[in-house]
Amino acid sequence: MADVSTSFLGLAISNPLVVASGPLTDQEKSIRGMLASGAGAVVTKTIHPSPPQGLDERILRIETGMLNSTTYSQRSIADWCETLKALAHDNLPIVASIHADTPADLAALAARVEDTGCRALELGISCINEAEGLEDTPQRIGRLTEAVRNAVRVPFSVKLAIGETMNERISAAMDAGANAVTLSDTIPGLSVDAQTGQVRLNGSYGYSGPGIKPLVQSAIYELRKKGFKNEISGTGGASNEADIVEYMSVGANTVQIYTALHSKAFATLERITAGLHKWFDDNGLSATDVLNRSFRQGR
Repeated sequence: MADVSTSFLGLAISNPLVVASGPLTDQEKSIRGMLASGAGAVVTKTIHPSPPQGLDERILRIETGMLNSTTYSQRSIADWCETLKALAHDNLPIVASIHADTPADLAALAARVEDTGCRALELGISCINEAEGLEDTPQRIGRLTEAVRNAVRVPFSVKLAIGETMNERISAAMDAGANAVTLSDTIPGLSVDAQTGQVRLNGSYGYSGPGIKPLVQSAIYELRKKGFKNEISGTGGASNEADIVEYMSVGANTVQIYTALHSKAFATLERITAGLHKWFDDNGLSATDVLNRSFRQGR
């Protein structure tokens, strides 16, 4: 069989498919089920010391993907720490997604998570679904990233959204000590009822799914073309083995999947990972062969 193993954030993983952060990764049983169904690694739902309360958090399927108004895990930090300890005890490839309202609080949370034995973090600091929305700046990204870098030794990725000032935000994260970048967080999206004119979900919220795949792949391609050397985890619209191969070809070390798993999650994950292994076997290629091959072919 072809070797599809790879590494990301210091984790040796069986294949480049990673389950992205979201409601499906909020519980230990589900996380373990994702790994048993073939995922190379799993990113937890974003852990937050004081998540917003009383929000109407919903998911809306649309023609080209999904809109969601969800934010952070409602589980306590203490509860999450026990889960992370159990997962670390079994040496499972887990990336803990974390966020907090201030650099100091985020640094303290990162240190607590590191103490559980968790070996990798993702800073989920670009969620657009908070009360007033979130407008990222390079300065904000730099402050949060630097605080975490000063607090922990484990490697971490910063999850950012494509769009305006993306290059500046990525540079701020890297300059402040991030090891990798995850592209892309959800981008603002809106759904309108044509019959009534009503705005579904009552506003603009995070959009994900096949519609953003070309945009994210373009962003990763341009980053690599400009000489970006750090690891990249690509996320946005992947739903089959071909999508994963596409992302890897333009420079994604791993590919995160989420929206596609909202239909029969475990069975869908098994189908995609089986298809991924078959693709590599049929083509006689390894993960190393595929990574960045778009550039090696001069395209």
